[in-house]
Amino acid sequence: MTQIRHRAVVVGAGPAGLMAAETLANAGVPVTLYERMPRVARKLLLAGRGGLNLTHSEPVESFLARYREAAPRLAAAIAAFPPPALRAWCEGLGQETFVGTSGRVFPRSMKTSPLLRAWLRRLAEQGVEIALSHRWTGWDEAGRLLFETPEGTKAVDAGCTVLALGGASWPRLGSDASWVAPVTAAGISVAPLQPTNCGVRIAWSELMRARFAGSPLKRIGLTLGTESVRGEAIIAAEGLEGGAVYALSAPIRDAIHAHGKATLSLDLRPDETQEELAKRLARPRGKQSLATWLRKALSLDPAAIGLLQETAHAAGTPLGTLPPDALARLVKAVPLVVMGMAGIERAISTAGGIAFDEVDDTFMLKARPGTFVAGEMLDWEAPTGGYLLQACFATGRAAAEGALAHLAHQESRDG
Repeated sequence: MTQIRHRAVVVGAGPAGLMAAETLANAGVPVTLYERMPRVARKLLLAGRGGLNLTHSEPVESFLARYREAAPRLAAAIAAFPPPALRAWCEGLGQETFVGTSGRVFPRSMKTSPLLRAWLRRLAEQGVEIALSHRWTGWDEAGRLLFETPEGTKAVDAGCTVLALGGASWPRLGSDASWVAPVTAAGISVAPLQPTNCGVRIAWSELMRARFAGSPLKRIGLTLGTESVRGEAIIAAEGLEGGAVYALSAPIRDAIHAHGKATLSLDLRPDETQEELAKRLARPRGKQSLATWLRKALSLDPAAIGLLQETAHAAGTPLGTLPPDALARLVKAVPLVVMGMAGIERAISTAGGIAFDEVDDTFMLKARPGTFVAGEMLDWEAPTGGYLLQACFATGRAAAEGALAHLAHQESRDG
């Protein structure tokens, strides 16, 4: 077994790990970054495929509320590295940013690759060493980090360690949650990893699935209980996908756990009242087909009309027989019964992870002094819109700051 000694080690080369490595190196600490994949930041590259949404421009109070129960535990890290600081950091790498119409923040190029290339150049200039194809498997009896590598097992003794191994979504890109076993074996509590920011499963009829899978639903509203969102969705063969669905992932998942299902209310015309719709539907239909009439009267597309027909058929009442008030009510509140979440392997992110009670205010594991945790390994979740990456960057930086303080304390004690 090869044995190595480092002053500082970061495990995981996603956004949290890369930010931790940069923060340590900025302070003059030699850093070695270990990554299980043959390339760094695989999932970050995937995230930027449709435009890299770095953060969001909304006020900090609203921003923090997106993290739900975890907001108080993330507040200090995000306050120390807020969205404006993240934008300034990007621009320091030569990547200008802009705010989109939705308030989301993107690099001007919209791509991950230019940002990542500039970042890796900076890390190389800072002397950060990156060891690829190193899978962390836990600690040995002496507390050393163990890695499986193409050359065999390595035992690494580190003055401080930042673990940033991600959650469990898109495991083929590196976040396979293999860290859960050694962490729990060390007596550290880990909340089960679950899919979030993912599609939901709905039992469509064969006709609905065959005709409308892949069809978009634009400018809709979705409600579950007291939570409502506006946005878009896509009818999938197994259910519903898209931003509006992802934004309700947490309450949907909670409802399924509690009741075995969740019933979403879909508003096909969120900008109009039920009374306005009923008034238009009360006009004579004439010889028009039902689909043509609904398309002209309410500007509904075929997929939306298909949903109405599917729902009416399930209730045993043909859509064309509904009076104007009842039809308007259905347009404003199509019930969608969700029986499950899409698989974790295709989720954008995961909920669950190391409980915050297991770390102190510097993100150091109480059970393992000198070991810090960042990013999706921690038990938090957030919707898409820049909140995920912001928290990964911020906790990566905060964990590294904690590691620096730990090293300084060690040196003063030993000095």
